[in-house]
Amino acid sequence: MNEPDAHLLIVDDDERIRSLLQKFLIRNGFLVSAARDAAHAERILSGLDFDMIVLDVMMPGEDGVSFCRRLREKRDLPILLLTAKGETEDRIKGLEAGADDYLAKPFEPKELLLRINSILRRVPPSEPQTIAPKVLSLGPLRYDIEKGVMWSGDKTVRLTATEAHLMRIFSACPGKALSRTELVEKLGRDGGQAQERAVDVQITRLRRKLEADPKQPRYLQTVRGAGYMLAPD
Repeated sequence: MNEPDAHLLIVDDDERIRSLLQKFLIRNGFLVSAARDAAHAERILSGLDFDMIVLDVMMPGEDGVSFCRRLREKRDLPILLLTAKGETEDRIKGLEAGADDYLAKPFEPKELLLRINSILRRVPPSEPQTIAPKVLSLGPLRYDIEKGVMWSGDKTVRLTATEAHLMRIFSACPGKALSRTELVEKLGRDGGQAQERAVDVQITRLRRKLEADPKQPRYLQTVRGAGYMLAPD
């Protein structure tokens, strides 16, 4: 079994591989975002927390080993490197850069799953919380930022994977307007008008769960010329 609700970031320049890995890992219970290169990944990491990164080595722009080394300077996030190279020297370079493990392409998806779960099990447990978790009040609803769970009274509000992802994005910067382009990037999707329209649809669906009157939103507001903003009590 995988770690419950673990959030993974897949970084690979091959759109087909990104899509296949994302679908496979979601089916196995993970929350998954995807980035097309190191620069895209960095933008996503600036607004979201992850439990692990699955990082391709051979990418245009900054390669995976260099990006891994930079990440290690400021984060303790577990990193699994993927590469077409299987030589010992390349494996050593990746591990020296701070990677937790190394998997050569081609590989069986089940082996990737086993490697991910193995790494997550080795991550030291968090220290017990000494303060109450941060919670946003949204009228009769409460959103636990740390757990990513929404409550109505003592019952949880069921969110789809995309709705849960959007709440994580908005709760990381309450009171700040995010453009549709920013939301598409933070969701780990390729850009374009179709994806921006898809964000509008997801916002509409999320409002139905947040708002007493979704047509006149109080908490998930539209900011003219800027995008969308979460405005808790």
